[in-house]
Amino acid sequence: MEEVEAWELLVHVCRRWRSLVFRSPHRLNLRLFCTPETPARDKLDIWPTFPLIIGGNMSLSSGMDNIIATLGQSNRVCEATLQNLTSWQLEEVLAPMQVPFPNLTHLQLRSYDETLPAIPIPDSFLGGSAPRLQFFALSGIPFPGLPKLHLSATHLVQLSLINIPHSGYISPEAMVALLSVLSSLERLVLEFQSPQSCPDWSSRSLPPPKRSILPALYDFCFKGVTEYLEDLVTFIGTPRLHTLVITFFNQIDFECPRLAHFINCSPILTRALDLDQAHVRLNDSTATIGLRYPTADDVYNDLEIAISCREPDWQLSSVAQVCNSSLPCLPMVEDLYIDHEYSQVVWKNDAIENTLWLQLFLPFTTVKNLYLSKQFTPGIAAALQELVGGRITEVLPGLQNIFVDGLEPLGPFQESIGQFVTARQLSGHPVAISKWDRFVRYSPGEKEEKESASSCMYSTLASIGREADTVVCAQRRNCGRNWREFFGYTRAWHCRQVWSFLSFGPQESAIASVSSKARRTPMAQTQRRSESTRVFE
Repeated sequence: MEEVEAWELLVHVCRRWRSLVFRSPHRLNLRLFCTPETPARDKLDIWPTFPLIIGGNMSLSSGMDNIIATLGQSNRVCEATLQNLTSWQLEEVLAPMQVPFPNLTHLQLRSYDETLPAIPIPDSFLGGSAPRLQFFALSGIPFPGLPKLHLSATHLVQLSLINIPHSGYISPEAMVALLSVLSSLERLVLEFQSPQSCPDWSSRSLPPPKRSILPALYDFCFKGVTEYLEDLVTFIGTPRLHTLVITFFNQIDFECPRLAHFINCSPILTRALDLDQAHVRLNDSTATIGLRYPTADDVYNDLEIAISCREPDWQLSSVAQVCNSSLPCLPMVEDLYIDHEYSQVVWKNDAIENTLWLQLFLPFTTVKNLYLSKQFTPGIAAALQELVGGRITEVLPGLQNIFVDGLEPLGPFQESIGQFVTARQLSGHPVAISKWDRFVRYSPGEKEEKESASSCMYSTLASIGREADTVVCAQRRNCGRNWREFFGYTRAWHCRQVWSFLSFGPQESAIASVSSKARRTPMAQTQRRSESTRVFE
């Protein structure tokens, strides 16, 4: 608002400045900003006929008359953003919007009123003509007339429908018909309020649509049931899709073969050679599997699927289903992160069955580096211990390193994981146990040196007191020295010196800290803000 109205201060300096400003309204991009508190009629009479920007929080004001008066200047309104609309306020706002808005480029309406009825949007909405409309966003507002939007706006760049009430349900067929004519659409957000918004095959009235190509679509965010998304992606193609973010409501079956086919047919999403890492994040309300991959300009794009669920064991089971059925590019992932984001109120150490971890790991056949939050290590260690004999490489066959957040030199994790480490060593597939420092960044040369030294140290410690007393770490060749030569010739001296070095030495970070590939890029914990926030900020 301050930026929009900055020119008003200049015109009060002197007549010359006033003349200069008013002489170049287009070059200076002059706008009038109107809120519910703005005395609209007075302001519109005082200033020249500059384009109008309307914005405000309707729950904090009773100035609906000012908004209606400003909307009456339909040929001048270029942006309108109104939040927290009640049902009667929405009706008041829609009334003057049945005429053409030739200069409108942004329209955003938001409501938290869950009692809003399905307000019928007549064919005359926007007068059937809003040729410059590029950004259209609704939140919590039913819009049954959405399929007719293309009659008013044929050049949409962003379409965001968030928290769609069931009363405003739009069938996949109708959505495909709308998208097929929006050839300039770059960003689509489609989020339903509840799992009630589900396709009803018995009442299907429209024939299956033809497959449509969305040539400009760059970002696609969806929240709903698997059946709806399966129907939708069957009939759309997205050759330029860079980011796909999906949230499923909690349900029994997460088999999504058509989603897997859709991802496979989106060339940018399936750049297997560029695939960088996968993150599994579990928190109080959702479980998420996210993949990140770099573009040529070092910008990281995302493929993310989340399940809205609260029970930890069901969360992990659901993510395992998604990984095994809907993500064809998982066999190319080399770095797998398991992140704990639960509050202490919710999380319990026995909240997840150990065998569920093995189900999750099954599709990750090429993972070399496994990064674990320390809260998950007891369960994961117990699960890996079950892989004995011929099963030792059944899960994570390519695994070379396990990095643990907050790992202690002689902690319980090394004790519980010992049998697995020994079995992998004897099978010719050694695994090194190392500390994971999430927030430390190193140069590439420092990173390799410290990973090698730390992995050597922790792998050796993991073997102390067990039959594999001289296990050689996976990085021994790179380390260039025998572990006994590096740490000493007796076990007691070795343990005492290493512990002293880690706890008190001035070079603590030089050996004990091991960086991860994620340090080169922002961690996945910088989760995308909710789509509602991004659209309306």
